[in-house]
Amino acid sequence: MRIGIGYDVHEFDEETSLIIGGCEIDFKFGLSGYSDADVLIHSIIDSILGAAGLGDIGDHFPPGNKRYLNISSLVLLKEVEKLLDKKNFEIINIDTIIIAEQPKLSVYKEKMQNNISKVLKINSEQVNIKATTTEKLGFIGRGEGIACQAITLIE
Repeated sequence: MRIGIGYDVHEFDEETSLIIGGCEIDFKFGLSGYSDADVLIHSIIDSILGAAGLGDIGDHFPPGNKRYLNISSLVLLKEVEKLLDKKNFEIINIDTIIIAEQPKLSVYKEKMQNNISKVLKINSEQVNIKATTTEKLGFIGRGEGIACQAITLIE
C-alpha cells in the first residue's frame, strides 16, 4: 500500500464560474487558474500522483500549455486514472477536505463524490468529501479564496 497527499489553493475571481468537484457551484465568484481551477480535483490529482510516485500535477499538466487552458479538471483526473491503470495501482480510498468560508458546499458533496468516483472507476463510498471553514482566519477567512487537501491510499 502507498499513500499520497495533495494540496491546492486558488484565489477568487469575479470573471469565472466556481467549479469544485466537477460541479458548477452557485456563487458570486469563481476561482482564478489556468484550467477550471477546481481545487478539489487538483488536490486529488496530486495525492494520487504522490501515492504512485509520479510527480505532481504541474509535471503532467503544466500551466501555460495551451492544451490545458480552461480545461475541465475531470479530464485531467481521467488522464491520471489511466496512469494508475498502466502501473496496475488501485485506489483504496480518497479523503478530502475543502477549506472555504463561503459558499456552503454540503448540498453539492454527493454530486462531487459521484463525479470523482465515475472518472476514477471506483465506488462512490471510496471518496470522502468534507468541508470546513477557518473561522474567519487568514486569506480563506477573509473570503479571498478556497483551499483543499486530499489524501489517497492505493494498492
